[in-house]
Amino acid sequence: MNNRDTISLAYRTIRGNKLRTGITVAIIALGIAALIGINTAIQAISQKFMESFSSMGANGFTIRYRAAFRFDRGEMKKEKKGRRLKKSSTNKPITKEEAEAFKERYDYPAKVALSLGGGNGNTAAYGNKKTNPTVWVNGGDENYVDLNGYTISNGRNLSEMDVSTGRNVVLLGKDVADKLFNGKPENAVDKIIRINNIPFRVIGTLSPKGSTFGRSLDNIAITSYNSVRRFFAASSSSSFSIGVKSPDIINMETAIGEAEGTFRNIRKVILSEEDNFLIDKSDTFVELALKQIGWLTASAVVIGIITLVGAAIGLMNIMLVAVTERTKEVGLVKAIGGKQRDVRWQFLYESILISLLGALFGIVLGVLLGNVVSLLMSTGFVIPWFWVFLGVVICTFVGLAAGSYPAYKASKLNPIEALRYE
Repeated sequence: MNNRDTISLAYRTIRGNKLRTGITVAIIALGIAALIGINTAIQAISQKFMESFSSMGANGFTIRYRAAFRFDRGEMKKEKKGRRLKKSSTNKPITKEEAEAFKERYDYPAKVALSLGGGNGNTAAYGNKKTNPTVWVNGGDENYVDLNGYTISNGRNLSEMDVSTGRNVVLLGKDVADKLFNGKPENAVDKIIRINNIPFRVIGTLSPKGSTFGRSLDNIAITSYNSVRRFFAASSSSSFSIGVKSPDIINMETAIGEAEGTFRNIRKVILSEEDNFLIDKSDTFVELALKQIGWLTASAVVIGIITLVGAAIGLMNIMLVAVTERTKEVGLVKAIGGKQRDVRWQFLYESILISLLGALFGIVLGVLLGNVVSLLMSTGFVIPWFWVFLGVVICTFVGLAAGSYPAYKASKLNPIEALRYE
């Protein structure tokens, strides 16, 4: 018997035991679907992280105040050699004066944006239209929109005059503009709306940016940071954030070094003390988030392996039963000249084919289920090719492992005794 005949015989045997084959294929498919599905969803989440947190690009970084506790963003920050952290200077918000001083003194060809949060429990209204009290209000300057990945779709951006005078002007995110102006954001420009009953003139609307983990990035109103300081209580204890965008990634470390030196001087940090502020590169958020997502990947692998181990045991039991049921068939194959190798490969091929069928159905099911998350998060269709390839390899190994002993047992049957078996 050649390999083609052996594979053909194995396939016909599988088709002749549909119920038994179907149950085994289903068990294997569930394990692979769990592995592929979770990793497809994780890849979609990772893609959304990359889109959301890297809006400033790889050449951007943020300066923010340093909290009093030593753990920051999930990692222990190491003190720089020869410097100590002065506890009295931690948890010290960045003030308006410090932020403006940095923007004025930062002697580097980079774009600087100042921002101040106004909270997320705000309500916007126009005429008889009113949003839910979930609108995010952020205060920024003329560079805020660019450095945070927004684009103007209608109207104009904040100007330096708007910021310095604290005029009651606002840019509306698409969700807010659609709600207040019946899905026609272009009609919002130059209209007077009320945010928490405070009048603001709409000077522009923003292009849609999407959402991140249930929070819409378009449910936002952007005004000047001076307006936020005046009108929004949430900003009273808030700290300014300073965004910096270098013209190119090559000189990023130089830009960060210049920023650190400038802000240490503004914050009056002496040489022997560690910084009382933090500098986060835009890709740092992504790295930390992906590190946390790695735990989900590990969990998916464990779930998949446990299921596949159970499937391998079940497949081995089924193949052992098949050996017993087909003892006469094995005896006949040997009687007409079949060798031990032919019998052994027939049972191995059966086991591998059943495993690969499970892999096929599991991969299709896993990709479809995982892309439900992609659909909800508005990312593109995701196929985790590495995990698909790994799933096929694992299932092939499962088939080999589960079929080896039954195949060996079948190949060792005595043809005369096998033919007389009842």
